[in-house]
Amino acid sequence: MLKLPLPTLAAFAPTIAYLKSRFGIVTIERLALAPPPQALSIAHHPKAKQDLSHEDYLSIPTLNQSPDDQACREAHLRGQFLARQDRWDELALEISAADKDRKITPGGMPVADLLAYGARSDVVHGVEHALQEGRKAGEAPLTNGILALEAVQRDYASEPLITLIVALAHIDIGWAWRGTNWESVAPTAHRSRCAAHFDRAQHLLSPLCGIELDSPLLAAARCALLAGQRDPQSRIADDYEDLIDLDPYNHRHMRALGNHLLPRWFGDYPQLELEARRTASRTQDIWGAGGYTWVYFDAIAADEQACARVDVDFFIDGLRDILVTRPDQAMVNLLAAYCAVALQHAPGLSSEADLQRMQIADCAKWLIHDHLTELHPMIWAHAADGFDNNSRVTSLNRFAARGRAYAMQTIADQFRDDIEQGLHVTFTPTGPQLHPT
Repeated sequence: MLKLPLPTLAAFAPTIAYLKSRFGIVTIERLALAPPPQALSIAHHPKAKQDLSHEDYLSIPTLNQSPDDQACREAHLRGQFLARQDRWDELALEISAADKDRKITPGGMPVADLLAYGARSDVVHGVEHALQEGRKAGEAPLTNGILALEAVQRDYASEPLITLIVALAHIDIGWAWRGTNWESVAPTAHRSRCAAHFDRAQHLLSPLCGIELDSPLLAAARCALLAGQRDPQSRIADDYEDLIDLDPYNHRHMRALGNHLLPRWFGDYPQLELEARRTASRTQDIWGAGGYTWVYFDAIAADEQACARVDVDFFIDGLRDILVTRPDQAMVNLLAAYCAVALQHAPGLSSEADLQRMQIADCAKWLIHDHLTELHPMIWAHAADGFDNNSRVTSLNRFAARGRAYAMQTIADQFRDDIEQGLHVTFTPTGPQLHPT
C-alpha cells in the first residue's frame, strides 16, 4: 500500500518541483503575490514628509541571475538535448562522470541530478499537462511518453543510469497523479495510478545499490521511494545515512532527512533529534555542528513541535560552522533569508516554539552585519514561500522583485537606528559602510 502522507515534492532529491520553480519552465497556476513589505517611514529623516523607497537609504549589489542559475539551466538543457537526440550512451556517461565526481553547480546542485531531470522532463511535463487537461488513465498523452522511456530501458537494460532515469520518471509521474494540493484527498483512481508508478520504480531500482555503485544519485532515488513503502520508518534512517555518507557536502540531503523525520511523514520527534545529532557527528569534519542545523533546517520551519524541541544553542553553533565551510554569498543569503523570513510563517501557535524561533531569527542580525555583501533575490523569494517548491512561478522577474523587496525591508530593519539618523547604508566587499545621505 502506497504511503503518501503529504503531496509535496519539496523534500525529495532530485526534485522536479524545485527545478521547475528554479527555471520557470512551467507557466501555470499561480505566482504567490503577497504584497511586498512596505518601505520604511522614517520619522526623523530629513525626507520624512513622504515615505522613502529602499534605494533612498540602502545600496547593495544585486545578483538577479546568478552563475548557479545559469549552470543549472545548462545542465538541465544538456540532459534534455541528449535524450531528444536518443544519445543515451553519451547521456549515461555524462551522468556517471558527474555523479562519481560529485560535480555541483556554484550553488551546490548536483549536476547528475540536473542531467537526469532534463532527460525525463519532456515525458513528465507531458503527463502533468495531460492531467491538467482532464485526460483519463490510458489515454495516449498519459502513456506514450513513459512507454517510450520503458522501451529505451529495455534497449539499455545493462546500463544502471538509464534504468534510474526511467524509475525517476515513474516517481515524478506518480506524484503528478497524486497532485500537489496539501488538503485534498486524491480520487481512488488517481491513488491507484500513483501506486502503480511507485511500484514500477521500486521494481526497476531493486537490483541497484547506491553504495555498490558509488552513486549519490541512486541513493537519493532510494530515499524518494520511501513514500511508496509499507513501513518507511524502518528504512528512513539507513537510507538517508547511505546517501549522506556518499555525498556529505550536499546539505540538501540532510534537509530532506529532517523533513521526512517529521511525524507528518515517516518519523517522530525523538528520532528527528537522534538523527540530527548522529548526522552532526558523522559530518563534523566537514560541517562542524552544521549537520545538526541542516537536519532541523526545514523541519522547524514547518512544524511547531520540532521548533519547540530543537536545541537552539546547538542549532546556532551550526549556523556559524556552516559559514566556515561555505562562506559564499549564496549561502549567506540562504541563511539570512531563512532566519529573517522563512521562520516568520505561522507564529503564535506555540509560545515555546515562538521563543525558540525568535532566538534563531535574531541571527539575521549578525548574518547581515558581518557576512552579507550582495543580494540574491531569488533565494529570498523562495524563503518568503517557506521554501515551498510546489509554488508555481509565472514570472521570474516578478518573483525576484518580490524577493528583493523582502530582503531590502529586512536589511532596513537591521539598520533602522542608523537610517533614522539620516545615514545611508552601502554594502561593500568588506561589509556595510555608513555615510551621510
